[in-house]
Amino acid sequence: MNVRRRLIPTAAVTAVTAIAMGALSACSSDSTAAGNTGKFDVVASFYPMAFLAEQIGGDHVNVTSLTQPGQEPHDLEISAKQTVQLEKTDAALYLKGLQPSVDEAIGQSGVKTKIDAATLTTLETPGAEDAHGHGDEGHAHEAEGGHEGHSHETLGGKDPHVWLDPVKYAEVAEGVGKAFEKADPDHAADYRKNTETLVGRLNALDTTFETGLKGRKTDVFITTHASFGYFAERYGLTEEAINGLDPESEPSAARVKELAETAKADGVTTIFYETLVSDDTAKTVAGDAGLRTDVLDPLEGITDTSRGDNYFEVMESNLKALQTALGTA
Repeated sequence: MNVRRRLIPTAAVTAVTAIAMGALSACSSDSTAAGNTGKFDVVASFYPMAFLAEQIGGDHVNVTSLTQPGQEPHDLEISAKQTVQLEKTDAALYLKGLQPSVDEAIGQSGVKTKIDAATLTTLETPGAEDAHGHGDEGHAHEAEGGHEGHSHETLGGKDPHVWLDPVKYAEVAEGVGKAFEKADPDHAADYRKNTETLVGRLNALDTTFETGLKGRKTDVFITTHASFGYFAERYGLTEEAINGLDPESEPSAARVKELAETAKADGVTTIFYETLVSDDTAKTVAGDAGLRTDVLDPLEGITDTSRGDNYFEVMESNLKALQTALGTA
């Protein structure tokens, strides 16, 4: 949806923990490695879920991601090999509504432990608080886009991008940790300890953003699609999305004109695009409005072009990009 979010900042979490990147357990991309490994085998739907499984599971888990590095997760279609993989695994970790083919495959599979991240935190409907009248336009525009994976119909139109809000991501982490403890009780103490460590780091990241975004000249930032809604709400920012929840649809001429006017009125300097989708739309809008472009990574996957090797590094790179765009640096 093409929504403008004017949102109330949430109080920062006060617990500050050093953000030191620990060693990650191996995450296999080979679907044949998803079962019978001698460890607690976890199939994760895409990067943010795989990262949680690795961090919480540590040495006790073998994690396989259904979405390969560089693959746009919404476009994933489950292969026959991956279907077999789901039958062999001990647990499946996914975010229902983001990848319809994954939802269907996991729902039909016999995997014993199914962990839906969408049930572990509170999801919101984008545009519900919008006072600028873009909600209906966004629904129509999204329907025309033909990119079914981004309609999020199984979530009732709710925004699934919870991992971009460190506090919501921490809530999901806590739920995943409890699920691991229940499914693999022999290692419950380690899962509990790893979860506490991860949640502490996410709380520290929240504090870093809260502090790092103070003193900004504008609250408004423009992205190619509305993936940063929870993030914007958390830190009192306003996200202007070119394409609602669909990063690949084309904006109308009226929307481009509207964004140019918004940029001028609110002191916006930058149109943000993401690493897994073409930057053509961002460049077109930026060119028309006389703005620059930069990356604000929604972290749906890590590639060689990502500004960091893991969730924390990329989120810190996002902070630097926002500080420049919002006038804090």
